[in-house]
Amino acid sequence: MKIIVTGGAGFIGANFVYYELREHPEDAIVCYDALTYAGNLATLDSAREHPQFSFVRGDIADRAAVYALFECEKPDIVVNFAAESHVDRSIENPEIFLQTNIIGTSVLLDACRKYGIKRYHQVSTDEVYGDLPLDRPDLLFTEDTPLHASSPYSSSKASADLLVQAYARTYGVPVTISRCSNNYGAYQFPEKLIPLMMIRAMQGEKLPVYGDGLNVRDWLHVDDHCAAIDAIMRRGTEGEVYNVGGHNERSNIEVVRTILKALGKGEEQISYVTDRKGHDRRYAIDPTKIGRELGWQPATKFDDGIQATIAWYQAHEAWWSDILSGAYEKRNAQV
Repeated sequence: MKIIVTGGAGFIGANFVYYELREHPEDAIVCYDALTYAGNLATLDSAREHPQFSFVRGDIADRAAVYALFECEKPDIVVNFAAESHVDRSIENPEIFLQTNIIGTSVLLDACRKYGIKRYHQVSTDEVYGDLPLDRPDLLFTEDTPLHASSPYSSSKASADLLVQAYARTYGVPVTISRCSNNYGAYQFPEKLIPLMMIRAMQGEKLPVYGDGLNVRDWLHVDDHCAAIDAIMRRGTEGEVYNVGGHNERSNIEVVRTILKALGKGEEQISYVTDRKGHDRRYAIDPTKIGRELGWQPATKFDDGIQATIAWYQAHEAWWSDILSGAYEKRNAQV
């Protein structure tokens, strides 16, 4: 079987590439990535040595390039990780999020219609549901929770989800959608909360925490997320949405304190800063459906996963130093 993984040079996409090469070495993996700022080809160095892996540089919003890719590769499955994904950047410049996350998704779906596909899987986010109150820990997002996006990023992802469902109903494209909680693990871009705090703590810098730091997220280790996506794309019911969560709710300030403690650093490094515009207070996923239908359960407890993630960043300083210095962009440009 041949699988196209869009956005495979990014955080979750690259981890998924490695998961598939490890768990399903009989399948061919084609990574299609534009190598924008959050894509790092060095992340795929080991994958590029694998005989079942190939890399194609391109933009999912480039119709001619996507059609040429499908014409050449004739994929059985497409898994779409390609997205602009940082909320702060979406507040500053919404347009690029609309171009990649909505137009790009439509181009992929049109290619699936034109060339045929066994399964198109859309990787989405729990942010499409909006947020939950801090004083109602009993409330969780289910697959039936109405979409109520708060930011340009989440609204672009919600729009893409609706588009995927529309193509399924109107054109019969065989689709599935997964909506995950906040991921963490190896290869995460340093602008995100956990790697940002780890790196700043290790370098003795201040750790900026938005607002009161009490915003709550459900943390999902990226390996667990990859296992869930693999189960959905291979065995999930066509047309269905599956929520994927880690059962690891933590406030942002709890996460920061956990990182500082693990690194032997003091809380004097914490610096509370002006809150993000429209900052969602709490996300919490109910993953009952995927557990019931596909037998998936998160395997990684947060305390274990955060220790492993810290160890990875400590051992791979060259990887994140190249990102902070901008050197990775020069290498990307050579592809």
